[in-house]
Amino acid sequence: MLDISHISKTFNPGMITEKVALIDVSLHLAPGEFVTVIGGNGAGKSTLMNSIAGTFPVDKGTISIDDEDITDWPEHRRAKYIGRVFQDPMMGTAANMMIEENLEIASRRNRRPNLSWSSKKEDKEKFQSMLASLHLGLEDRLESKVGLLSGGQRQALTLLMATLADPKLLLLDEHTAALDPKTAAQVLKITTSIVAERHLTTLMITHNMRDALACGNRLIMMYGGKILIDVKDREKKKLTVKDLLLMFEKAAGSELGDDSLLLS
Repeated sequence: MLDISHISKTFNPGMITEKVALIDVSLHLAPGEFVTVIGGNGAGKSTLMNSIAGTFPVDKGTISIDDEDITDWPEHRRAKYIGRVFQDPMMGTAANMMIEENLEIASRRNRRPNLSWSSKKEDKEKFQSMLASLHLGLEDRLESKVGLLSGGQRQALTLLMATLADPKLLLLDEHTAALDPKTAAQVLKITTSIVAERHLTTLMITHNMRDALACGNRLIMMYGGKILIDVKDREKKKLTVKDLLLMFEKAAGSELGDDSLLLS
């Protein structure tokens, strides 16, 4: 479903602020795979995700989704294939619009836009059913403004909106990092449930090693713009945080010095 072949990215080349972010990265995700991505600050995680989303062009290499080469596509054109949830709960929704209006817009993602407002009774019932599955009490608040929701409620709604039109690829950019531990665990549980139920191909960045090990069927660790570790299925299930750190030190030839990753 996702095929990344030998992509590289350098910001501000030839300048004093030059930053090599990705170095010859290749990655293949089969349909339905749920891959977690970890690594210290500057490892290349966000650059990889932004490259896939089309936030900026890569210097070389190709990116394909469902056998469609999207390397030169602008970000808005890729949006029909990609659902994305950001770290900031304020992104991904329209705060001044009602929950129902946000869901209605998200449901039309791959449809030709028109000037009519076609929110029907069946749409409302469908939205209520979806919201009820989140167990956050939002099913009876369809007319509430999204800006009045808590961070956790808003992030769960954003997740629902990002997956409403069944994207070919779901990108989760540290989507629980800004939440308190209890709320983060709840949103992560909702995430796992939606991904499994809809069999979505998913790439999730996280700083939490335990979450990375607990979620999905595959884990990759990045360092210095490269993928150092790639484990899946049975091998991943057997890993502990200590095992992962030892694997990193062996692959990178150095200790992992990012406190935010270690403390997670």
